[in-house]
This record gives sequence, C-alpha cells and structure tokens, in this order.
Amino acid sequence: MPAASNRAKMPLQAGPSISPAAPAAARARGFMASGLGTALFSSAVFGLSGSFAKALLETGWTPGAAVTARLTGAAIILAIPAIPALRGRWHQLRENWLTIVLFGLIGVAACQLFYFNAVSRLSVGVALLLEYLAPVLIVLWLWAASRRRPRPLTIAGTLLSLGGLALVLDLTGAVKVDVVGVLWGMAAAVCLAIYFFITAKENDTLPPIVLASGGLLVGAAVMWLAAATGLLPMAFSTADTKLGPWTTPWWVSLGGLVVLATVVAYVSGIMAARALGSKVASFVSLTEVLFAVIWAWMLLGELPGAIQLVGGVLIVGGVVLVRLDELRGSGRQTEPGAAVTAPLDHANDVEPVR
Repeated sequence: MPAASNRAKMPLQAGPSISPAAPAAARARGFMASGLGTALFSSAVFGLSGSFAKALLETGWTPGAAVTARLTGAAIILAIPAIPALRGRWHQLRENWLTIVLFGLIGVAACQLFYFNAVSRLSVGVALLLEYLAPVLIVLWLWAASRRRPRPLTIAGTLLSLGGLALVLDLTGAVKVDVVGVLWGMAAAVCLAIYFFITAKENDTLPPIVLASGGLLVGAAVMWLAAATGLLPMAFSTADTKLGPWTTPWWVSLGGLVVLATVVAYVSGIMAARALGSKVASFVSLTEVLFAVIWAWMLLGELPGAIQLVGGVLIVGGVVLVRLDELRGSGRQTEPGAAVTAPLDHANDVEPVR
C-alpha cells in the first residue's frame, strides 16, 4: 500500500496538529511570490492616488501643490534605495541624463499634473479612464506614422476603446462632463503615451529604481521652478480632509499619496515587472482602473453613471485586446503592423506616476 494511504489511516493523535490556516497562508505566500499578487497589490495602491489627491484638492490645495508635494516626498524616500543601486557608478547618470530628464518632465511632472487637473473637474474613474487611452493613441500614431495597418485584433481593440470613450463622455445624456476636465485627461493620456515611448527602449545600464528616483527628482525640481516663476499656481491647506466616514488631518492624505500611492506602488511595480516580465505586468496593471473606481467610491462617494461604467468596460476591454495582440505578436515582430504595439513591450519596467 502506498505510504500516503498508510498516513491517511493513522489516528489524528499520532502526528502534530496542522492548523487549517497553514495551507491558506502557504498559498497566499506562493501567490505573492509568483509576482501576480505583487502586481495586483501595486495596481491597488496606485489606484489610491486619485482619491488621496482629490481629498486634498477639495480642501483648497491646487493640483500643482499636490503634485509638487508628492514628487518631492517620493523622490527623497526613493533616493535611499536608489543610491546603493548605483554602486558608485555615477557615470550612469551622465550617460542617461536625457532619458531621466524626459521621463521626469513628461512621464512624471506633466502626466501627473494633467491627471490631477482632470481629477479636480471630473470623477477619479472618468479621469483615469481618459488617461488609459494612451495605448490606443500609440496605435493610432504609429498607424499614421508607419502607414502600416495594425493586426485585426489591435484594430478591434482600438475601435472598442473609442466607442467606450463616447459612452464615458455621455455626449447626449443627462450627465454633464466638464470639457476642460476632459481635455486635461486627454493631455495626460498623450503624456503617458510619450512616457511609453521613452521607457520602451531597452536600457541595461540604468537600474529601474534609479530611473524612477531620478525622474521624480527632476519632476519635483520642474514643479518648484514653475511655482517660483509664477507659472504654476501653488496653494496649500492645513484643513482636515474627508476620506470615507473619517475626517483626518491633511498630512494623512498627503502621506498616503506619497508613501502608499507613489513609493510603495513604485517598488512593488518594479518587483512585479521583474517577476512577471514587463508585458504581463503591464497587462495586470490595467486592474488599476477597477481599483481606482472602487477606492473613489469607498473614500469619496464617487461612482460614474451607469452609461459611463459601460463605457469604462469597453475602454478597458479595448486596451485588453491591444495588449493581447501585443502578447500574441511578441514572437512575430517582423510581420506587417507588428511594430504597432512594440513600444509597449517594456512599458512597465518603471511604473508611470498616476
């Protein structure tokens, strides 16, 4: 008889008792170790940024002030692991200064400022859905630039997302969408698309945590400079913020924005990208939209209208099709139209700041 059967017939007192929670804990550890759990956790904490930011904006903070405080705090904290990661090779910064500057200026400062401006006029979910049109913008841009038609699945995903955009804007419905807010959201999408182009290029000479820290530092410096020259309105407030049923000091929302929605989100996102690969990690990051809507509902009492929720599903569904086509075409990059989704190959090696 197999040994397993003999063990099955042993009385319970013969062996050490096993806690029922042990297998569940082991499965949880395995899930996180696989990278998938880490990627979902990263999306969840990234999704908090809109809610924390809006809580500050509603007490009198300007979008510029919220962005500047977030970038400054996160840059200081991330510099702690970034400096050892360089291992004294400071020449890497000189060799990659243009990438760091572009990443900080466009992928960090501009993208985040435009998104927070959108959040100040729209619900968090709608603002984020507009920003997540970036992959569709990339498809349209490369289609026009290369004059090569994308594969059918990419075309279907693009059309589905554009149809979802029409529903999110609810142009003929009773819900009035702020036009200026929509323009800010689309501007954030453009910046995110440019960010993808910047980070798509393989770069083995600069650790991701260094690029993230350097980009945040550049973004913070740009914001402070813009504020000092009067180009960027800057107003802070020490009034209490409202998060769900709780009234909290202002520094709680700011701390959550800096520590959870930026530092923890960045580090966990980098860990997920290394465990899963950039393509799969960026695919999982689409769940940030879902998390952002849930957080906004729980902490701010915001929930898009039914027609907007349907449009959001279509937008996310369209982006999913584009990403699926990218995953399918990873081994067929020489086919016509294969280059359409190539810029997203390494898009999640460093997470965008949202």
